[in-house]
Amino acid sequence: MGTEGHNERVIAGRYRLEERLGRGGMSVVWRATDRLLGRSVAVKELPYDETLSAAQARRRRDRTLREARALAQLSHPHIIVVHDVVEDDERPYIVMELIEGGSLADRLAQRGPVDAAEAARIGIALLGALGAAHTAGVLHRDLKPDNVLLETGTDRVVLTDFGIAQVAGTPTLTENGSFVGSPEYTAPERMSGMRTGPESDLWSLGALLCAALSGESPFHRDSLGGILHAVVVGDIQPPAQVGPLLPVVRGLLERDPDRRLDAERAERMLRAFRDTGRTPMSPPPAYAPTVGNVPRRRPLGLAVRQPSVAPVEPSGPGRPEEPFLRQPARRVLIAALLVAAMAGAGVSAAALLAGEGDGDGGRTSTSSAPTPPETPETSNAPETPKAPKTRPASPSAPAPTP
Repeated sequence: MGTEGHNERVIAGRYRLEERLGRGGMSVVWRATDRLLGRSVAVKELPYDETLSAAQARRRRDRTLREARALAQLSHPHIIVVHDVVEDDERPYIVMELIEGGSLADRLAQRGPVDAAEAARIGIALLGALGAAHTAGVLHRDLKPDNVLLETGTDRVVLTDFGIAQVAGTPTLTENGSFVGSPEYTAPERMSGMRTGPESDLWSLGALLCAALSGESPFHRDSLGGILHAVVVGDIQPPAQVGPLLPVVRGLLERDPDRRLDAERAERMLRAFRDTGRTPMSPPPAYAPTVGNVPRRRPLGLAVRQPSVAPVEPSGPGRPEEPFLRQPARRVLIAALLVAAMAGAGVSAAALLAGEGDGDGGRTSTSSAPTPPETPETSNAPETPKAPKTRPASPSAPAPTP
């Protein structure tokens, strides 16, 4: 049992919970002190919910432990560090490093979109993190601005919230058929249930880069049905701000996962832009990717492939204008049937976003722990209204950076 004190609670006889940093539908995140080592940490708590059945409570507990196991396998400067996993009063707690700073979503809400150079820096860091995770057989499956932290003072980019990650050799928590994740950032092959692989995380990165540069996902719509249609069927129209990084975004948002731009090529293109101010149409060979520095081992039960991708050709004079990206007719049909079936069945947004006992399905905390708060805490920076959202037309070719 945790011990109660004046405005504090100690769990496992070691971690003193001092300040609530955020709360979501699934968990509470605390700023805490490790009394043994005398350091500040973030503690993610799974509160008791008396409305849950024993089976549902067990699934939530399994989710928390699963997140800890996924993170414990990973060691990378751009992935959140897990220090400990403890149980107190039959509830699990994940003890993580405390990141002083908000999420990328907070940054976009408070200060607006980032420029192309900053987006490239964030993309390079996340590609390194994903490369390490995929090499270890871990798929994140919920890459979005809420789950990317920006450390104050160092600008370190940290990938967090592996709560719905898929780990090779472990059973999934979504076997009941429910979908978990964030539809605006979910690859079409996951939407249709066709496959899930490292390429799905890369699609999410493409949508995240669009959001970082413009303030919102290119698949943002007013309804869940609209989002599903945009992801799996509709023409993809990236905002004008994506121009400098358009070749990378186009490659990552290729609907056919076998043709999607792979992590190493995407990183080489982003590094070239960072150094020259222009994004090449095909990956230059001179830029060694960060993922190559991570020791590679073949994961069990998860095929990590490097799909080939054809060079992206911009439209030009004499070339008929085409939608930004298309998918094979067969997959369009499957996706359209999926959307129609979901609409006809009256699937709720809550079911798609959260699923039963899996995924936080909301906005992420401004702390290092991966918890989406439902209401802002007094300890965090005040919420500011988001800038008006516009949806400019897609450029036909990447605009050079001055």
